[in-house]
Amino acid sequence: MVVSDNGTELTSRAILQWQEDSRVEWHYIAPGKPMQNGFVESLNGRFRGECLNEHMFRNLPSARRLIEEWRADYNAHRPHTSLGGLTPNEFATQSRTGQSENRVQL
Repeated sequence: MVVSDNGTELTSRAILQWQEDSRVEWHYIAPGKPMQNGFVESLNGRFRGECLNEHMFRNLPSARRLIEEWRADYNAHRPHTSLGGLTPNEFATQSRTGQSENRVQL
């Protein structure tokens, strides 16, 4: 399932056709209610402020490299208070380990 706002980039015919062809369930948040999708809004704000606003992308390969560097830093090196001081990668590893330890053996 995808949850998004009603922005033009997410209501285009190409996206709507992909969503239908892929049978992806899509839900739109209420207009003017960005906190209904707060995690994404927070990520978008950080990404815009820390990456997009800080760099001039001269070409597509340069943009891809800089964006990948930001993504790697965000996920692997920065602790997040919302994750109890863990990086997203550490949190995901901990969650996977916890799930496998808590499975019922039949």
